[in-house]
Order: sequence, then structure tokens, then C-alpha cells
Amino acid sequence: MVNRLADATSPYLLQHRDNPVDWWPWCDEAFAEAGKRDVPVLISVGYAACHWCHVMAHESFEDEAIARQLNDNFVAIKVDREERPDVDAVYMTATQAMTGQGGWPMTVFATPGGDPFYCGTYFPKQHFSRLLTSVVKAWRDERDGVVKQGAAVVEAVGGAQLVGGPTAAISAQMLATAARRLAEEHDETAGGFGGAPKFPPHMNLLFLLRHHERTGSATALELARHTGEQMARGGIYDQLAGGFARYSVDAHWTVPHFEKMLYDNALLLRFYTQLWRLTGDVLARRVADETAEFLLRDLGTPAGGLASALDADTDGVEGLTYAWMPEQLTEALGAEDGAWAADLFQVTPGGTFEHGRSVLVLARDIDAADPQIVARWRDMRARLLAVRAGRPQPARDDKVVAAWNGLAVTALAEHAVLTGSAASHRAAVELAGVLADRHIVDGRLRRVSRDGRVGEPAGVLEDYGCVAEAFLAVHQITAQPRWLRAAGRLLDVALAHFGTGTGGFYDTADDAEKLLTRPADPTDNATPSGLASVCAALVGYAALTGQTAYREAADAALATVGPLIEGHPRFAGYSAMVAEAALAGPYEIAVATDDLADPLVATAWREAPAGTVVVAGAPDLPEVPLLAGRPLIGGRATAYVCRGFVCDRPVTTPQDLIARLDR
Repeated sequence: MVNRLADATSPYLLQHRDNPVDWWPWCDEAFAEAGKRDVPVLISVGYAACHWCHVMAHESFEDEAIARQLNDNFVAIKVDREERPDVDAVYMTATQAMTGQGGWPMTVFATPGGDPFYCGTYFPKQHFSRLLTSVVKAWRDERDGVVKQGAAVVEAVGGAQLVGGPTAAISAQMLATAARRLAEEHDETAGGFGGAPKFPPHMNLLFLLRHHERTGSATALELARHTGEQMARGGIYDQLAGGFARYSVDAHWTVPHFEKMLYDNALLLRFYTQLWRLTGDVLARRVADETAEFLLRDLGTPAGGLASALDADTDGVEGLTYAWMPEQLTEALGAEDGAWAADLFQVTPGGTFEHGRSVLVLARDIDAADPQIVARWRDMRARLLAVRAGRPQPARDDKVVAAWNGLAVTALAEHAVLTGSAASHRAAVELAGVLADRHIVDGRLRRVSRDGRVGEPAGVLEDYGCVAEAFLAVHQITAQPRWLRAAGRLLDVALAHFGTGTGGFYDTADDAEKLLTRPADPTDNATPSGLASVCAALVGYAALTGQTAYREAADAALATVGPLIEGHPRFAGYSAMVAEAALAGPYEIAVATDDLADPLVATAWREAPAGTVVVAGAPDLPEVPLLAGRPLIGGRATAYVCRGFVCDRPVTTPQDLIARLDR
């Protein structure tokens, strides 16, 4: 057996390097080998923090008998869906077309040409073994039927990826309808939308906050506030160390699937920061601060950049690190504090999770309690966290993904300017430097790096959008022109190489590796769609530079998802969020000042609606378009407020600036 995964940058592939399966990475040579041997291909797709991926690996891919079946009769290819989202998207579409559902691990049998002819997800060991036998028999005895089925699936996948559907320009009525549809699906008891399993609807929540700011809708704000509170008090939130798990298996946010993903926590940091800005809610502020701390403490990598995820399992057991029994609380805290903690965190003798263990939830309001109670609670959390630190810890997927680090940069920049966090400010700038210096190679983005070494996979559309948006955020908090220029170069690549010709975008570049189809999915999934993230950056870049061509490109792309926003807003939250900013103008605020501590700067950030672009810096900086030609008035810090490229009279007091924005 040849170990072809030993030099992979993907921790997921490295998890499989010692399997008895003769794995290949995704490459042309693997398909050529299948053609040479005249055998079908097994394409196994997953990611490092995936619980059921681990289960299938232990049951099947570590089994010598199954490995012999695979090695003798197939070419087996292992794919990290986070490293190759383009490959994942194409074969997930095929899996959903064949089975009506999808998920990971994804198991695809394909011809040597890559055409899928049988798809599924997790298969138990005995089922998988029988399936391998059946596929071998079908390949040997029913080849024509297998090939025809593969061709039919490819045709179906191509149809699912068609671009150029109906369009509708963004309007106030469209966004009002989207907000109303979300309200209709809102869980009035537990928050969120729909039933179990529940994923944090961060992108929808960001949309609702912006909708509230533009329209004054109390309903939109309450939907977001209620959901934010319920998630923060649930087991999906790590009540000791901060950070959110990927999703809750129940409808009440109690029992999570324990993996912690960078992208979820970046988007939730942004949401809770903005929720605190709008409401002053102390719970929202605490959760924002703790989530920022979690990102930097637990996901920071020695070579720079943030790791992708913490695993769902510890030593093969879900929740081993995080769940508690009452007697464990007593052992850690003593009888009195242990009983108090069990009551506060709802740790019961029967358990809320498995095997008598409970996931910690916050049963009642504690942030606004008597200071002595708050102090006792903080001390108790610190003691429990110290005990937990002595337990086995989940593995970490330490690859650095460009798009997800971009999301984190934007969130940290907003947290920095709104809360005054020096750590978040410093981290946002440093992370942006990692993306600029390591992930941009010959003017093009690379998707992943690990241990300071950049990987081969090319950046996809979401990488360009999220990283460009991140560079714009850092430009705003530093007033350094290099970040604005870097964002513009990425957007020029996106417009030149990813456009569909009908206003929308493909998810892969026109010069990228050719797959069965060229994916173009405008819907949000776990992360913002590539189209939505690029639109966010286009709107921001146009506002910061005054170059209207970028705004026109954003408007055209948003029109391609207008019907989706109106009819299915749960799958277009980020696009709706961007549309809110576009419909509001957005505001453009330049604060010319020799003192960044001037109250006018903080007022601009705190009072401007989300989506506003704000730059504060020395007066009349020619390399910073928003500050060029804008002097101090009367020697005082001066705010210039524009909206949709039309400007008001400058103001010099926080009161006048607030009045401008309120108007």
C-alpha cells in the first residue's frame, strides 16, 4: 500500500493516512489509475470534526477486510469538503438528486470519468461491505446500465446548477416579505426557525437586525433578541469557556453536536456584538466578549491564522469533555457550591444527554443579578473550567481556511471598534496580514494553509468575497490604504473570472479545474453563499471608493437572488443582510481627526446603522478616498456623512452626527 496522504495539508486526510485503505487524494492521476485498472471509483467526502465521519472510519476504513475489498476492486479517493468545497458541491448535488438528502460522510461511487452512479452518506460496516460487493458485481455484469445511470445523474446535476433564472430588483417590499416569512417560522418558545435539529441562524439574525435599523421594526428586533438569548442560555453555548457548537440535536438548544466551527463563531460574534450595540443587553455583550476570547484562545495557530474547528468527539466519545454528572460538580466545587451549580446549570441525576450526563445550560438570568451572586458564578465557572481542562480534549482541525478567517476578521474588527477591545483590534489586523501575505499567490487566492504552508486548492468565490470584506473592515479600523487596494484587486478577479454573464456568479473561476459541472449555488449553507459575500464586499468597496461600477455589479447580482430572498429567506440571510445595506444607501461616514479618541469617532461607529462604512483618520488623506479633500472644520474633529454618494453638511459634535443619522 502506498501512503499518498502523508503530505496533505488537510487534517482530515491526515486522519486517514494510516488506514489500510490505499487512499488517493483528489487528483487526475487517481481517475487515470481507475481507467487503467478498469475499476470504479469510491469518492469519500467528509471533514475532520465530523462525528459520523469518524464512526465510518473506525468501522470500515480501519477494517482490514473492507480495505482489501476497496483496494482490490476500486480506486479510493478521500476528499476534505472544507478544502475542496467545489468537489463537495458537485457530488452533494448528485447525492441529493439520487437520495433526496445529503450529509457527511458522503459516499459516492463513480466511473473512471468521475460520473457518479450510486450515492449515499454513512453506511454501517456490514451494509457497506455488502454494498461494495454489489457495486463490483454491477460494474462487472451490468456495465452499460451503470454508465447510463451515471450519465443521467450528471445531466440532472447540470440541470440543478443552471444559472440565469428569474431576477427581481431589491425593494423594501421584498425585504419586508422576507422578514414576515421569518416571523411566521419563528419558534416563539425556544427561538430560532423551524424544528430540530436547530442550527444557529446567524445570517438571518444579522438580516433582522439590519431590517430593524432601517425600518424600525420592533418585531424584527425581538425575533433576533429572543433567539440570541435562548441560544446563549442553551447547551449549544459553552457555558464555561465560550464558543458555540455547530448545532443542537433538539429544538431547545439543549444538547449540541459538540463540534465548534470557526465560521459559526465568527458570524455569531458579529451578531452578538451588533445586538449589544442596539439593545445594551449585558448577556449579548458577555457572549460577544467570550466568543472573541474563544476564537483567539482556542483556535489561534502558532503560524498565524485561526484553525477551522474543534472536533465533535473526544477519544471517540461525543461530549466527553463537556458533559457533567451531579457528583462531578460536587467533587469539583464541594457540596454547597456543587448543588448550587447543578441547579443553575440544570445538571440532573438522570442527565439531559447520555449515560446520566448533562450538558450545561444557564437556567436563569445571571448577568444582571446581585454582584455577589455574579462573583460567585464567575468563580464557580473558573473552577469548573480548570477541572475540565484536566479531561481529555477534542482534537483540532488546524488548517486555516481563507473564507472563514475572513469572516473572523470582519467580526473581530466590529467587536474592536464597538467595545474598545485592543485584543480584537490587534487580531483582526494580524489575521488580515496572514491572508494577504500567505494566501494570495500571484494575485490569486489559495483556499487553505497549514503550519505556515499554503495549500494547492484555489480559492472559490466565498474566499474572494469573505476576504475582500475582511480587508475592507481592516481598512476602516486602520485607515490604511493597502487594505482597500487589496480588496479591490480581489473583487476585480471575482468580476473577471467568476461572473456568469447574466449578473450572477459561479462558485469556481473560469480557469479552475473542470468538474462535472461548474457550481453556482446562490443559497446560504453553513456559511454565506459566495454570491452574497462578494456582494457585501462590492457594496462596501463602492461606498468607500465612490466607484459606482462595483455597486452596479452588486445590484445586478442581488437581483438574481431577489426571488430567493423573498420566497425562501432562511436560505438567503446574508444576501438579505447585504440588500438591507444597499437599500439604506449605505451610509458613508468619514471622520477627519487628529485624535482617534475623539468622541465623534466612537459615535460614528456606535450610532451608524450596520452596513455603514466608516473611516476615521487624519484630515485630507489623498490615498484614503473617504478622507481625501475632507479637512477639519474650525480645528475640530469633523464628520462627513454621505448616503448613496450624496453628502450632507459636515458636523463637529456627536449630537449633530446622531441627528444626521436619525434623520
